[in-house]
Amino acid sequence: MTEIAFPRPNPTAAAHGGIEIATRRASGDQAPSAAASPAIEQEFPLSDADFGRVRELIHQRAGISLNDGKQAMVYSRLSRRLRETGQRTFADYLQALQARGGPAGDAEWQEFVNCLTTNLTSFFREDHHFEALIGDLRARSGRPLRIWCSAASTGEEPCSIAMTVAETLGAQAQVRIVASDIDTRVLATAQRGVYAAEARGLSPQRLQRHFLRGKGDNAGFIRIKPELARWIEFRPVNLMDSNWSLGDAFDIIFCRNVMIYFDAATQRRVLQQMHGVLRGDGLLYVGHSENFTESRDLFRLRGKTIYRRV
Repeated sequence: MTEIAFPRPNPTAAAHGGIEIATRRASGDQAPSAAASPAIEQEFPLSDADFGRVRELIHQRAGISLNDGKQAMVYSRLSRRLRETGQRTFADYLQALQARGGPAGDAEWQEFVNCLTTNLTSFFREDHHFEALIGDLRARSGRPLRIWCSAASTGEEPCSIAMTVAETLGAQAQVRIVASDIDTRVLATAQRGVYAAEARGLSPQRLQRHFLRGKGDNAGFIRIKPELARWIEFRPVNLMDSNWSLGDAFDIIFCRNVMIYFDAATQRRVLQQMHGVLRGDGLLYVGHSENFTESRDLFRLRGKTIYRRV
């Protein structure tokens, strides 16, 4: 593995939306209970009405459906926004959030969404998909390919796709990987392409072939090589938007473990839009807990959690 110096990850960015965020949320993001931390719970009272407003707003903004059991999670994640914005109650914060304000208001809406999205990822997660991807890439070799990773998080998934392309079609492959996420903080980390050297899911062979090793102050970190990074285009995308403006049609879409957070009506709407941005023989890779048999007019199951466009 080549050694190279590159900018050290920003500790503040990592804590909020960088390398550490996947580890924090992978552990379940357990918020302290009222019994365990009464002082924290008393800092900002969260009424049932406040929680109901949060549920309504995040569903409108990001399509996420929060169940009744997520009240502690909402408190844990949003209370820092109250501290940072100087609001004294959740009611005041939510009222200010909904007020028409211009750029500052837009920025806080993004912070609100960032706080309430969940980012659990690793390299080659659900590895059967990458084994299937090898065959799907070979079947489409000889033509330019477009792949959309619609929940890129901190970047491990689009990097895994790029590695699979390189190993299957070679470094000269004509491929464009659009990597998007609604959470701008994790997307900034993804764009840097820097990870802890012991990142889960990477074999020693892939570390050697596809990554540069940090040295000096960056010892213990790795960065994906430029020849793979050049294939990936990062951009913020909200799946709730009516027009994604993603360019030419895609051959393959990865949308894994995203729509489990959506209700049935929202799932249907997103599937309809994905149907519209896929080529006629396009494929949709979804998460192991997701099932779209009720949308057989749009997608037919081809294999294990992989759907073909109808």
